[in-house]
Amino acid sequence: MARPSGEFNAAPMADIAFLLLIFFLVATTFDVDTGIMRKLPPIPDEQQQRQQQDKQIKERNVFEVLINSNDQLLVEGEPMDISNLRENAKEFIANPRNKEDLPEMKVKEVPFFGQTETTKGIISLQNDRGTSYEMYIKVQNELTAAYNELHDDLAMQKFGKHYKKLNEERKDAIDEIYPMIISEAEPKNVGGN
Repeated sequence: MARPSGEFNAAPMADIAFLLLIFFLVATTFDVDTGIMRKLPPIPDEQQQRQQQDKQIKERNVFEVLINSNDQLLVEGEPMDISNLRENAKEFIANPRNKEDLPEMKVKEVPFFGQTETTKGIISLQNDRGTSYEMYIKVQNELTAAYNELHDDLAMQKFGKHYKKLNEERKDAIDEIYPMIISEAEPKNVGGN
């Protein structure tokens, strides 16, 4: 009787390992981090840059939100709890009573609405280098929710549907009336320590 040799063919093992690798790559779902959805403005040409430099933004058209390193809010120069931020932002953006200290409104031709007042309001958000990521996200969520609620209210009033269920043309018309403009400055030390 012959003794079996100590060698064996390992080629099928490599094939099986390769097939298992392919299987796990195809069958595995990868956790994808999500970010904050913001549409960046297009890069302005030279003429637009000159026009922007000539035109100063009036103080009444800016809603200033500061977050210090202790995660405290300072809105329009006054301390504010985050639970009040959304309603204050909505009032600023919409300026329903055309108050002198809230943003100017300009009349503009908007599809589906005709001649309509649109806001010139800008929300300016600035945080301290020491601001926690959690607080930063909470503030972003409240500001975005303010715009979303205004969009949804206007969609229900005009079209009888929620904003998300509208076609793109109608969404664009609502976005013209309440454009989401959140300007974020580079983090720095904003005080309050």
